[in-house]
Amino acid sequence: MESSNRRIRTPEEVVARYLTVRAATEHLASRLSPEDQMLQSMPLCSPVKWHRAHTTWFFETFVLEPLGVRAVFPHYRHLFNSYYDAIGPRHARPKRGMLSRPSFEEVGEYRHIVDRSMQDQLLTLGKQELQELVPLIDLGLAHEEQHQELLLTDILHAFHENPTLPAYRGGPSTPSVRIPAAQKRSRAFKAFDGGLVEIGASGHDGFVFDNETPRHKVWLAPFQIATALVTNREMKAFMAAGGYRTPSLWLAEGFDFVQGHGIEAPLYWRRDGDGWVAFGLDGLREIADDEPLSHVSFYEADAIARFLGARLASEHEWEVVAATLDRSGNFRDTDALRPLSPPQDGDEVAQMFGDVWEWTRSSYEPYPGYRPAEGAIGEYNGKFMVNQRVLRGGSCLTPRGHVRASYRNYWHPETRFQMTGVRLAVDAQGARAEGESSS
Repeated sequence: MESSNRRIRTPEEVVARYLTVRAATEHLASRLSPEDQMLQSMPLCSPVKWHRAHTTWFFETFVLEPLGVRAVFPHYRHLFNSYYDAIGPRHARPKRGMLSRPSFEEVGEYRHIVDRSMQDQLLTLGKQELQELVPLIDLGLAHEEQHQELLLTDILHAFHENPTLPAYRGGPSTPSVRIPAAQKRSRAFKAFDGGLVEIGASGHDGFVFDNETPRHKVWLAPFQIATALVTNREMKAFMAAGGYRTPSLWLAEGFDFVQGHGIEAPLYWRRDGDGWVAFGLDGLREIADDEPLSHVSFYEADAIARFLGARLASEHEWEVVAATLDRSGNFRDTDALRPLSPPQDGDEVAQMFGDVWEWTRSSYEPYPGYRPAEGAIGEYNGKFMVNQRVLRGGSCLTPRGHVRASYRNYWHPETRFQMTGVRLAVDAQGARAEGESSS
């Protein structure tokens, strides 16, 4: 977490924000049965019940216990610690789905007790104590918002493992669902001069994660960036051209990955006669050609960019562009829970925020001068800065207001179960003519 210039907040404002975020988690979980909330479909995913307990454990461990509040259930310290080695031993991540106890009801009661205790403490702390605690509370709330998104991606993956393909919401899944035809958006690129630019969060951004800092200068060569995201239509063209079987389009590690796992389409796509349908939180549906492509790995993103005569943007290029735009977009609050087609053609860069997380070509590394916080809380981001790629922009499952131009998400390059998509970029000297497309 990073402290920055911000106005003083009253205890009532802090409590209201806390309760709003906590209630959003419970709202997302309310569609799921106790049995649903036990599911863990692979080691990278966690049960919904665990997400609810772990986010509660965070506030109990990092806020309440230092204030002298005794742990509600001391053994939860072991069960719901995610990766904080400084806190102590933890239950193995791949076995979170084995935790039938505590029950669904007991986790709910745990959340209720901790929420009451948080309210009591926040409303009775002195003014100075509260303001010193606000950055840590903001971190805990941002952390819970991250887990809200993970709750949705994890249950989607779990439901996809069920042969009946149950929907998170709505009626039974069916491939015959029809959707309105979308307007095709032409492939256009917008030029940026590059040069010496500033990257990272400034002191006026409110809460930011420590991995967004320090703000520093970077030199960028002139580049152009696509005004729209890569679409399902373009992925179909890639597949029809044998893209998954063409080694020259792939990084060696990526080609080994897709060949070794028999991958021939994005995750959640399946054949339906001569066509394709996709599974989502509303069940199985026909694929809309002009919706943004989603659920592809970094390897697939890199390969389709090469197929389209382009490349992925660096995270610095992405940030320079995004910093000029407002943060409007298709986030979770729109309730679509799926990427949406752009409303119209245009020459301006669109959909930088929301819809899909955009893979960049950048490795997840510390910025110059980065220093993690002292103590266990310093394990939040820094120790993961290896063997991962940066994603930017948020998705249709991200809470509105959670992301900003400097926000850095990160996943291993083979990750497909997240809402991950593709935006193209080109070096200025190799840019396409505006509006030209290879699809």
